Amino acid sequence: MDTRPMPDRVRFERMTSQELRQSFLVEDLFVDGAVRLLHWEAERTILGGAVPTAAPLSLPAPAEIKAAFFNERRELGIVNVGGGAGAVTVDGQLFEMRPRDLVYVGRGARAVTFTSAQAATPARFYLVSHPAHASHPTRRVAPEEAQTARIGAAANASARTLRRYVHAQGATSCQLVMGVTDLDVGSVWNTVPPHTHVRRTEVYLYFDLDPGAVAFHFMGPADGTRSLVVRDLQAVLSPPWSVHFGAATSRYAFVWSMGGENQEFEDMQTVGLDQLR
Repeated sequence: MDTRPMPDRVRFERMTSQELRQSFLVEDLFVDGAVRLLHWEAERTILGGAVPTAAPLSLPAPAEIKAAFFNERRELGIVNVGGGAGAVTVDGQLFEMRPRDLVYVGRGARAVTFTSAQAATPARFYLVSHPAHASHPTRRVAPEEAQTARIGAAANASARTLRRYVHAQGATSCQLVMGVTDLDVGSVWNTVPPHTHVRRTEVYLYFDLDPGAVAFHFMGPADGTRSLVVRDLQAVLSPPWSVHFGAATSRYAFVWSMGGENQEFEDMQTVGLDQLR
């Protein structure tokens, strides 16, 4: 498991484009037949990708977390962002996973394994984990069960559907909040107007981008934004002091997740477009 520090906003202002990418962009989470993990210092976040093909994959307990099993002191959200179906098995309980299904795994679960229904079209499981102080029930949430809202407008190329999976009125957790946003065909802008979360960190995983398409993710303080070029199945780490919004050359979807001091979705500091520099 690799570990990434979180640069402060002073260092951020002096970074080259390559240094920005090395600090905030996660490019290689999904490898066929493997589980890959990344630890980010902010909120002790762990991201992962699991792509089972010919054989099941088990979630390891990296030496860095000093635990007998991954969920000994952690909670975990898993979303299938692949084109194929699969399953997640937690301590012997099997959860079928269609694309965009989520499984929340509570603290204390000892064994987590991943399988794909077809090796030729594997499931791609995206993992987000934070430390947990209590155990919450492990459960599966389908898109039709998520708290759903239509936001944005076609006139601004921002019409999209936001689904909340892990939150206080859905799959409950200690600090993880997690969901999926799908943009309509013809819309490309996400999270406009932008905002920050001074009490939480956030991670975006962009997926469902057309072949050859790219997304442009804007980050940094409102008066000094920078951009990252992001491709399909790549993630962006967003510190509390950073805005996080973007556009792409085609429609797309993204998994958003947060961890931190509270779980209030509306706890944000809106940034007016006139403030952006």
